[in-house]
Amino acid sequence: MSSSSLPATGRAVTVPSYGGAEELRLTEVPVPSPGPGQVLLRVHAAGVNPVDWKIRAGLLKEFIPVALPYTPGGEAAGEVVAVGEGVSAWAAGDEVFGPVAGGYADHTLAEADRLATKPADLSWEAAAGLYSSAETANRVLDLLKVTEGETLLVHGAAGSVGGLVVQFAVASGIRVVGTASEANHEYLRALGAVPVAYGEGVFERVRQAAPEGVDAVLDAAGGSLAGSVELLGGPERVIGIVSVPETIETGTRFTGGGEGENHGAQAVARALALHSAGTLDLPIRAVFPLTDAAGAHRLSEEGHGRGKIVLVP
Repeated sequence: MSSSSLPATGRAVTVPSYGGAEELRLTEVPVPSPGPGQVLLRVHAAGVNPVDWKIRAGLLKEFIPVALPYTPGGEAAGEVVAVGEGVSAWAAGDEVFGPVAGGYADHTLAEADRLATKPADLSWEAAAGLYSSAETANRVLDLLKVTEGETLLVHGAAGSVGGLVVQFAVASGIRVVGTASEANHEYLRALGAVPVAYGEGVFERVRQAAPEGVDAVLDAAGGSLAGSVELLGGPERVIGIVSVPETIETGTRFTGGGEGENHGAQAVARALALHSAGTLDLPIRAVFPLTDAAGAHRLSEEGHGRGKIVLVP
């Protein structure tokens, strides 16, 4: 599709001011034009992440400032409809996924060199929710320096990030103990992890599941950093991805991206290798229409769900 044949306007979810989910407004906006090194995508599905509602609520304005009004959504899958100057890797009609600028929309811009080809047998919904979870999972494993033969404890192992951490780790010969609700234990076993019920007494249950000890910990759920430090005897190999204040209080490390090299390409390659082998498991927690972005955010705020929340135009 040439730029001249693109619609002048489209729909996008906009946030005029920080606040609750009701601040998400479906708005008619101009369809953007790709600049140098960019592509314009017609969005088929967009991933919804906890960081989205935290930004919308104003909880992260000191760390991730945005110019209001803005359109949320940092990842999407879609079809290339126009390319900017200097882009030769993609052409109109290509099906891609990856990080974007404002994915809650009919059309969105993306940096061409950060996109990946969507496999034909990978659904739009799964592709839309793959990038950020895979990038985070890959980054965490790299920062923790977990190696074959070691034991990794993952709190919130059935979530979208936790599930990919488990899959990447197991594929690398790492033993994984994962905390989750009883309803998710069979799922974790299928991924190759040893499931442990979270809640009171969780660390005693972890010790029983891993009597030889645990080498590193990821807290992808929040609230387990202090106990994890005690379990390991120190904070050096404990990482959280939920609460900055909790990591400060416990002397552990928080990772929210931006550390060192870009883990995105390596993460995508890792995930697609599992997909090609037929072992990648990407559960979708719920799919919402773009018109109900508020519902998607409210569900995300509840936490403790298996898999990814996705928006579709």
